[in-house]
Amino acid sequence: GAMRSRAEVDATLRTAKLNPAELLPVVHCLSFGPQAGAGECCLLQLEPGLCAELEAGRSLVIRGEKDEQAVLCSKDKTYEMKIADTSNMLLFIPGCKTPEQLNADQASCNVIHSQIAGFSNSYWELRRCRPKLKKLRKLLTEDPYEGPDSRKDQTLTFSKYTTEDLLSLIQASEEEILHQLQVIDACKIEGFWRILEFDYEMKLLNHVTQLIDSESWSLGKVPLRTCLEELGSLEPSKNPIYTGFCFSAGEVYFEMHEDKICRAIAQMLLQNAVKFNLSEFHEVWQQSVPEGMTTRLDQLKGLALVDKSSRPETIFLLKVEDLPEDNQERFNSLFSIREKWTEEDITPYIQDLCAEKQTVGALLTKYARSSMQNGVKVYNSRRPIS
Repeated sequence: GAMRSRAEVDATLRTAKLNPAELLPVVHCLSFGPQAGAGECCLLQLEPGLCAELEAGRSLVIRGEKDEQAVLCSKDKTYEMKIADTSNMLLFIPGCKTPEQLNADQASCNVIHSQIAGFSNSYWELRRCRPKLKKLRKLLTEDPYEGPDSRKDQTLTFSKYTTEDLLSLIQASEEEILHQLQVIDACKIEGFWRILEFDYEMKLLNHVTQLIDSESWSLGKVPLRTCLEELGSLEPSKNPIYTGFCFSAGEVYFEMHEDKICRAIAQMLLQNAVKFNLSEFHEVWQQSVPEGMTTRLDQLKGLALVDKSSRPETIFLLKVEDLPEDNQERFNSLFSIREKWTEEDITPYIQDLCAEKQTVGALLTKYARSSMQNGVKVYNSRRPIS
């Protein structure tokens, strides 16, 4: 339509029984531009930190495959994206001036004609979430590395993942993915991230510990070069054993990682038994680790569980990484394994679910119900487990 004059604006105000003295003198007359459509634009609500990222020229990435709910990632954090509907229509007006700007600009003409470029009834809301990392291990365990001579590795058919591939497949930020690769002891072999196949890893460990034994080296000071030369025939020059079981103690020596080695040997022993008599297990376990190492049950957190209610007491394999990633499903699965848990027993199995600044206690309050049993606080399910 034709542009309104000031007189028409004042007439409209009188009809609406509004006192012009209570309003700003400047009037915006809005009209829809020729291209104004819904769905042309998306609004994203950012916290100040993320806004600063974009203003500094860094990018935010939306990740997820077709069947996954999209997440947004910065360099080091992951956010869930949810659509928030608004009851007020949101209008996009290019060059729109706020009341503060108009007050500062006294000389401005008092009727401004603006065109609406687009509108929306919703915006995307971001909520910080745990990175979805279970898939990372799943992808890498499809084709674990079984050594340079493995037949599978000489064919070209197995799944190989570079850092780039993982960034496009895993719903987590780059820093969270790289950190998780360390946690699961993945190593880069010929440019691809691989997890060592467990039996192969144990074979390597065995070779190294036998060598240490025959040379009478100290477990805390293994000469790197000599060790590599001795094992060179077994392994490509970059021996993957140095990722999982060793601390580098500089260029020249490395130190064997006692807790990790004891844990891996326990896993090997427990893998072949459904349940193991605890005292017998202790004995066999201590005999199986390299001389000079001491086995302790707390090395097995998140790997094995002791059943104190059975007579004699038993121990069995229960790996935290085999449990569901979703909070409620995780608790359901734990309560179906054991009806009542002490906080000490359940902690290693839910620790990784804690969001930023959240404690295990807070998680238990939300998903479990507590009671006293023989003077000990135990937790059971809030809902019947089918």
